[in-house]
Amino acid sequence: MLPRGGISPVVRRRSRLALKLSEREDISRGIASGSSLREIAKRLDRAVSTVSREVTRHGGRPGYRAHAADQQAWDSALRPKRCRLAVNRRLRDIVASKLILDWAPEQISGWLKTHYPKNESMRVSHETIYRSLFIQARGVLKKELMDHLRSKRRMRRSRHASEHGLSRGTIVAAVSIRERPAEAEDRAIPGHWEGDLLSGGKNSYVATLVERHSRFLMLIKVPSKATEAVIAALSQHVRKLPATLRRSLTWDRGLEMAKHKEFTVATDVQVYFCDPQSPWQRGSNENKHQSSAATVFPARNRPVSNHSSAARPGLAALESTPKKDSRIPDSCE
Repeated sequence: MLPRGGISPVVRRRSRLALKLSEREDISRGIASGSSLREIAKRLDRAVSTVSREVTRHGGRPGYRAHAADQQAWDSALRPKRCRLAVNRRLRDIVASKLILDWAPEQISGWLKTHYPKNESMRVSHETIYRSLFIQARGVLKKELMDHLRSKRRMRRSRHASEHGLSRGTIVAAVSIRERPAEAEDRAIPGHWEGDLLSGGKNSYVATLVERHSRFLMLIKVPSKATEAVIAALSQHVRKLPATLRRSLTWDRGLEMAKHKEFTVATDVQVYFCDPQSPWQRGSNENKHQSSAATVFPARNRPVSNHSSAARPGLAALESTPKKDSRIPDSCE
């Protein structure tokens, strides 16, 4: 799997609309019995043109053989198609230049849709970009560009599977995100937050809070990932907010929020949790914190210290990258 970056090869399947071997055998028997193509098509419940093309393509009435025709059809259906990045050099150069700027593939794909709304040839999906990076046999994007991805892994991993296949534990009395108020879902009212915990080198940690309505980002340095330390730091900062901005907090299943009830008592903010292995359900924070992790604290072995001053250049770069929601302009716009 490593040469393909963890991406399984696509299994070839015969189209449900294609003629089956049994149908080709019926065509062969019909020809041998002297039936017309119209009669054969009627028995197969196929269009006459389908049967006519099939017979003409594979030797005509005198030379038609069912098994040979079926094998030839299977072989001719295999048409390796080069991806758009391989055939469009201008598009490939743009994608590479954005990757060098530490843009995520999804940001690049969204940016292309916005800047080339009427030019389909200048569109590419984020999955195509990932595949062109992870499957080096395509020879499209250089391997060095993988170092600019926010996740430094060398293999694509499904979001439905954990890295080690093990559960990290459970949170007692966790309230599901499905019970979160509807006003939080449509982002109409401010005060609903999404949070996560980022880890740096040498056991340093920063909690991130993103307000869903405005996408305002708060960075809170915490001394450790222990639930007591995280709850204390979050409570201290959240209590400083106006009451109208303290409505709810959504977190993933990280055990740093195991004592979420103490946080609710201290701040009067209800905590909701994503479904297991579904951190993408708090998308505002997930997108923002991936940018924060790569842009603000790029070195994995560098401790997160004095982040309020050291992070300013990185935060400026973070705010200048396009948001996943194209309706939200970046700070430069």
